[in-house]
Amino acid sequence: MAAQYIRLYEENPNQRHIRQVVDILEQGGVVIYPTDSVYAIGCSVKATRAIEKIATLKGFDPKRPDMSLIFHDLSQLAQYTTVRDNNIFKLIKRNTPGPFTFIVHANSQIPKLFKNKKKTVGIRIPSNNIVLELVSELGSPIITSSIHDPDEIIAYTTDPELIYEKYRDFADLVIDGGYGNNEPSTVIDCTEDKPLIVREGIAEPE
Repeated sequence: MAAQYIRLYEENPNQRHIRQVVDILEQGGVVIYPTDSVYAIGCSVKATRAIEKIATLKGFDPKRPDMSLIFHDLSQLAQYTTVRDNNIFKLIKRNTPGPFTFIVHANSQIPKLFKNKKKTVGIRIPSNNIVLELVSELGSPIITSSIHDPDEIIAYTTDPELIYEKYRDFADLVIDGGYGNNEPSTVIDCTEDKPLIVREGIAEPE
């Protein structure tokens, strides 16, 4: 069955539609949504089969998927990570919400999610009200991975209608939140003594 397709506006997302998306996430479904960088594909942290399904699509080892978590705010940090360095916490706080992925040390919850001995995890708090409303209503993070376009010139797909045509038989729902950007988030490794930018993306950190 083809994926559902709904239009949401970032300024004031329709709460009935937000609930509709969250119902699908709670049932273990796969959803495509806008962020403050590129469009992304994700599922609930509790949806083991959906995590494996997305990992296979992206060519990741299902037991070691290179995927991040989207948080609603910093209050979820302690539940999944062990960020104890106050400077790292301040760095994350200064740059969120924003188009950044921070790689941090994971706590014992992460190996349970990914069924491996994963010791680090990427975290995101995007500056996009649609996905933040989803995570808030869901009450737990979304596991996320960017939508890549195989075209070498256009690295990321930005048109939600084209995304729907491509993934309508894979995802359970696609959110049209308007055109996305074609640059990914900036990735900052915070697991060593000094934070290190490992991928330059759409923005520079403060």
